[in-house]
Amino acid sequence: MGRIEGYGFGHVTVDGAEHTKDVIVLPDRVVGNWRRREGHSLVVDDLGEVLAELPERLVVGCGADGRLHPDPSVAEALARRGVEVEALPTADAVRRYSELEAQNPAAVAAALHLTC
Repeated sequence: MGRIEGYGFGHVTVDGAEHTKDVIVLPDRVVGNWRRREGHSLVVDDLGEVLAELPERLVVGCGADGRLHPDPSVAEALARRGVEVEALPTADAVRRYSELEAQNPAAVAAALHLTC
């Protein structure tokens, strides 16, 4: 579970299912229609539903144009929990996630903003 099969502006395919809303991909499940308190920012509370499930690496897709901006406190808070964060434009984040997932699927998750 958790294989990202394709990404294009506004949609991503995970395990054969197409998602048109932002999504979090965990080793054991996919959380569709992921919403943040403020659309183009990311704070720790935005990950509250999955916080306890995050593995050692979280790849954040910041949108096609990189408009989503993780607050520096996110990386700090997650580092205290043993989670390393990488924030990249979404196409790059999907590629990075796939690289890491191929090495150890249980060790990586992705939080993807699918549009801007």
